[in-house]
Amino acid sequence: MTGHFIKDDFKKQFAVFISYVAYAPIISIPAFAIINYYFLNFHDFIVITTICAIFTCILPVLFVLRWIEGKRHRGQKMDMDIPERKDRNYPLIIVILSYFIGTTVLYALNAPVMTTILMFSYFLNTLIVFFINLYWKISIHAMGVAGPTVVLIYTFGPVGAIFAAVLPIVMWSRVYLKRHTVGQVITGALLGFILTILQIHFLIN
Repeated sequence: MTGHFIKDDFKKQFAVFISYVAYAPIISIPAFAIINYYFLNFHDFIVITTICAIFTCILPVLFVLRWIEGKRHRGQKMDMDIPERKDRNYPLIIVILSYFIGTTVLYALNAPVMTTILMFSYFLNTLIVFFINLYWKISIHAMGVAGPTVVLIYTFGPVGAIFAAVLPIVMWSRVYLKRHTVGQVITGALLGFILTILQIHFLIN
């Protein structure tokens, strides 16, 4: 009985760890870093990757943390997952704005095309998630892995698919923690793949 409890406790801790590591703003950093390292010299790599981190991770995470803190002060239970669908609308708007500004800045600085496209995909994919979220909750975690995977595959060929190795684990963690249904994580992953493929097709060709 004790062994079963320890096993379940470990699985829960592992699922929570994966959920935090694969949080869309967090997992964007290695994706941008890999692309920028391939296309840029060291100085430009530092500058452009820092800009990417600011607009896809630092600003969104700081805002969400501040927003969650405000909710908690008013007595509402809240965490980084924002489990209630309706609670996600306002944070999504701010995150979308951050991604849009990031795309504009990268374009103005003549950042690598694939870097700018990845930032744009974060913007457009999240905008689409916002409208879906008005009616149904899909997995942003799954989409946040699938989208960058497409850009990495386009940039590096089949080796870029290595980034997708974490996707099944991420999907499992979200279902295990009861944050999403199987349908919601599958939809998030499929939308991430399909939308980003379409974006690359129209922006590159």
